[in-house]
Amino acid sequence: MAGKKEMEVVKGVDLKRYMGRWYEIASFPSMFQPKNGINTRATYTLREDGTVNVLNETWNDGKRASIEGTAYKADPKSEEAKLKVKFYVPPFLPIIPVTGDYWVLFLDDDYQYALIGQPSRKYLWILSRQTHLDEEIYNQLVEKAKEQGYDVSKLHKTPQTDPPPESDDAPKDTKGIWWIKSIFGK
Repeated sequence: MAGKKEMEVVKGVDLKRYMGRWYEIASFPSMFQPKNGINTRATYTLREDGTVNVLNETWNDGKRASIEGTAYKADPKSEEAKLKVKFYVPPFLPIIPVTGDYWVLFLDDDYQYALIGQPSRKYLWILSRQTHLDEEIYNQLVEKAKEQGYDVSKLHKTPQTDPPPESDDAPKDTKGIWWIKSIFGK
C-alpha cells in the first residue's frame, strides 16, 4: 500500500541556504494553526550552535499570531533532511514542550520551494520563498506528496496577500486566542 511506503527525504540540504522566510502555499489543517489564518509564514535563522530558530506567524481576524521554537537535526550524523522542531505551548504561557518531525521531502535546486512532511503523514506543507507559486510547480509538488503516500485531498491553499504584511505593523494576539480556538477546530 502506498501509505506504508518508506518516505524519501532530501539529502545534503545546505542549512545556510535554507534559512530565511518561507510562505505557506498550502498545508493540511492542524490543531496548531487557526482555521482561518492567512499570510502564514515561517522564518528560519541559523544559530551559532547549529540549531535553527523558528518563527511561525499567521494573521487571524486582522491580528498577528506567532510562536517561536527551535529546529535541529534528528540525527546529526545523517545526510537526510530530517529535523525535529520544538515549541513550547501555549504561546501565552510557554511551559509545555511539543516536539514534531520536519522532513524535507523535496527542495528545488535554487531553494525557492519545498515540500515538508513527517512520517505519520498527518501534516504536510508546501512552502515557497514567494507569496505565490506557479500552478504547474504547485501541481508537481502535490504529485510528489501523493507519491509519498499523502492523501492530498486534505490540502488547503493558504491565502497570501501581495505585498505580505510586516510583523511590526499588525496588532498582536497577545492572549493566544488563536491557539485556544485552534484546539477546538475554529
